Amino acid sequence: MAKKFYVIDTSVFLSDADCLFKFENNDIIIPIKVLEEIDKHKKRQDSVGFNARMIIKHLDNLREKGSLCSGVRIDKGKGILRVVSDTSDLPRDLDPTIPDNEILATAKRIKEENEKKKVVVVSRDINMRVIADSIGLPSQNYITEQVVDDRNKLYSGYAEIVVDDQMIDQFYNDEDIYLDESLKVKLYKHQFIMLQSSANPKKTALGCFKGYGLPLEKIIGEKRDLSWGIAPRNKEQAFSYDLLFDENIPLVTLIGKAGSGKTLVALAAAIEQTLGMRDNTYKRVLVSRPVQPLGKDIGFLPGTMEEKMLPWLKPIQDNLQLILGNDRTMLQSFMEKGQIEIEALTYIRGRSISNAYIIIDEAQNLTAHEVKTIITRVGENTKIVLTGDIEQIDNVYTNETSNGLAYAIEKFKESDLAGHITFKKGERSRIATEAAKIL
Repeated sequence: MAKKFYVIDTSVFLSDADCLFKFENNDIIIPIKVLEEIDKHKKRQDSVGFNARMIIKHLDNLREKGSLCSGVRIDKGKGILRVVSDTSDLPRDLDPTIPDNEILATAKRIKEENEKKKVVVVSRDINMRVIADSIGLPSQNYITEQVVDDRNKLYSGYAEIVVDDQMIDQFYNDEDIYLDESLKVKLYKHQFIMLQSSANPKKTALGCFKGYGLPLEKIIGEKRDLSWGIAPRNKEQAFSYDLLFDENIPLVTLIGKAGSGKTLVALAAAIEQTLGMRDNTYKRVLVSRPVQPLGKDIGFLPGTMEEKMLPWLKPIQDNLQLILGNDRTMLQSFMEKGQIEIEALTYIRGRSISNAYIIIDEAQNLTAHEVKTIITRVGENTKIVLTGDIEQIDNVYTNETSNGLAYAIEKFKESDLAGHITFKKGERSRIATEAAKIL
């Protein structure tokens, strides 16, 4: 296969610092403008800042092996890397002072100097790829590591299995039912199962798989004695309650479309186990959601951190008030006592959080690195719940199958310490559910 020149855009390095080693034996060109752009992000405290610092370290290590200007071999079996500046002309319609256009100018010069080799612009910026193609430069996207190749293949935490009618009768008669590895469906610990009769498809039973050699457990999510009265409305919410109230499962992930109730049930379970009349498993509830981007400073304007975070956490506050009976005074009292805390993810690095119930909402906007940073802050007797909708991602450095929430779901699906469920049905209101279907 003919060797290619890949001109790498800033967005690629900021999403994956190790991308240098993923272009096989092809040569890599880094426009010097890219290094200037990377430098602007190196002090950020999120994954973007981490990648910026790491790529600078990689380049510094390569610099010791040779000249970045003349070209240095990346690694054994890899191509040559060069950092170049640009002197070529762009079409006069493109502003040469715009960083993306400067990078394209470099790519254009490399193409003019190497007519016999293919020059490809690699960028995660859609518009940059469009402009590149418009001026005769081949371009392609850079796909970061994906845990699955299709969002529909993401682990749902639920499976339907057709069984003999007799097995369902045995399950309802409180006899032990065992599911073995002869089934065509691979099962994971804490996965929820619907047994469906082969003779009568309407005859079903719900259970939770705890492992091969262990009996299928019954679902108790709808039968809990609740202080605040927020009971599950469908089977997915009932499944989630089983996970959220299980002290032996410190990590729970919930995904679903807007209005499916994932945040509400997570908060309700947290309140029950922290402030409930019958159960005080945890000492406090800590809630947050990413301030986009995660590492962005929340500002120097007057006000406490809670006051600055309030616009991002308004949906959380709405759900808390619903659980507490729209009693703002009670909510304020719990916050003043430290039983309900609002935290900025920006400052979670380095902390060890014990005896708490942590809820991270909108976790689909986190990267895999950021999710790792958050989960590794969990101390003893702490439960962490990640909720989000992978179809609504605001972070330009992730997508439906590479975001931190999807990453956690797939990586933890075989762990005995984690559970997951995907919400299917909207429960916010009839009009909201109808709108989601027809609009």
